[in-house]
Amino acid sequence: MATTDSNIETLWRPDTNQSRPPVKQGEVYRPDILAVIERTIDGLRPALKALSDKIHARPELKFEEHYAHDEYTQFMESQGFVVQRHYLLDTAWVATYTHHGPGRNDASAGNTAVLGVNSEMDALPGIGHACGHNLIGIAGVAIACAAKAAMETLGIDGKVVLLGTPGEEGGSGKVRLWEKGAYEGMDVCLMCHPAPGPTHAASLSGSLAVVQRQVEYTGHTAHAGLSPWEGQNALDAAVLAYTSIGLLRQQIKPTHRVHGVFGGQDWAPNIIPDQASMNWYVRAPTTKEAHETAARVKACFEAAAIATGCTMNISYEGVRNELVQDKVLGEEFTDVFRKRYGEIDYEYGIAGASTDFGNVSYLMPGLHPGFSIPTVPGGGNHTREFTRAASTDAAHEACYDVSKALAHVGMRVLTDAAFLARVKAGFEADKKKRGD
Repeated sequence: MATTDSNIETLWRPDTNQSRPPVKQGEVYRPDILAVIERTIDGLRPALKALSDKIHARPELKFEEHYAHDEYTQFMESQGFVVQRHYLLDTAWVATYTHHGPGRNDASAGNTAVLGVNSEMDALPGIGHACGHNLIGIAGVAIACAAKAAMETLGIDGKVVLLGTPGEEGGSGKVRLWEKGAYEGMDVCLMCHPAPGPTHAASLSGSLAVVQRQVEYTGHTAHAGLSPWEGQNALDAAVLAYTSIGLLRQQIKPTHRVHGVFGGQDWAPNIIPDQASMNWYVRAPTTKEAHETAARVKACFEAAAIATGCTMNISYEGVRNELVQDKVLGEEFTDVFRKRYGEIDYEYGIAGASTDFGNVSYLMPGLHPGFSIPTVPGGGNHTREFTRAASTDAAHEACYDVSKALAHVGMRVLTDAAFLARVKAGFEADKKKRGD
């Protein structure tokens, strides 16, 4: 049966109960701050939806987000932020706002806490915004604008830095930006991600570490009918490696994932291929485990080269750490979300996926909740159904809720020095446990 937009609006996964669950009783950290945040984001709803719709309708692949770059930077300038276009990477950007109270000046700004926020922009080949980066992008915008409004309205000292991060889908754009210094000065960094799940829920599950390898095989061409013995078949090497990895999967832990695709050029059935490439992801709950399984996968690559007489070269290797949800930030997010917007789960979200924000969470305190949007069964992330789901009104309402809660967490970072000290102490303790 064809999936329609009306199907998506009325079916939720895993249940069909669309009523908001009862919220937990009690006040949040700063009701006055949250009131400004909610009023600001509610007021921006039409503009945020229009911005999201533009990005959704013009999907761009990793590091090609030129239209999104221009739309976001124009929007942030209109909201009174200082914007740097083409920031360190061609399609990256940064929007900043700093508020100094009476008697403060630029010389004393060094004591001001800095809230970092990320907006993703890129889409997927062939299926558009099937991971909902249009929603992630406007969530970052909403958080930053709400923080600015709270600082202005209530006279709060602080700085918010919204970073437009390209190339999340396979490009590790945040890692590249980190290496270039884009995250320097941030005390914490926040973002969020849509996924299927219970209605009116946010998830604080983590995500898997991933080792990515691009492998090139080089052989020798020959006439496939006249003299095949003169060739070294690079495609055979790739097929043999693929088959070996398929067998290896029987012997890896069920929490690990290994998956890849073929590539090649100038292939024809009457020519022994002298070139073939493969792009593989090895995922595991921790970076250490991902490296261990990746070593076994590499042995399959090497064995295939030996067996076919081809040479093998790993032309690219990238590592994305598992997502570490900061515990103190997560507790604050849970408190405000349960009291105002819905329930928290630790099962749904993006637990089985990976993100380059994992690298950020290894290097500074970070929070990256998932939030549930309406989907059809079988229509989760990286499907065409999810692309359609990411454009619905209900998906945007869920996005506004999680943005409000994250903005409130961010404002506690800016206003509660003891809270920020606990965040940093907990982060350092977790690093020590991991042996970083």
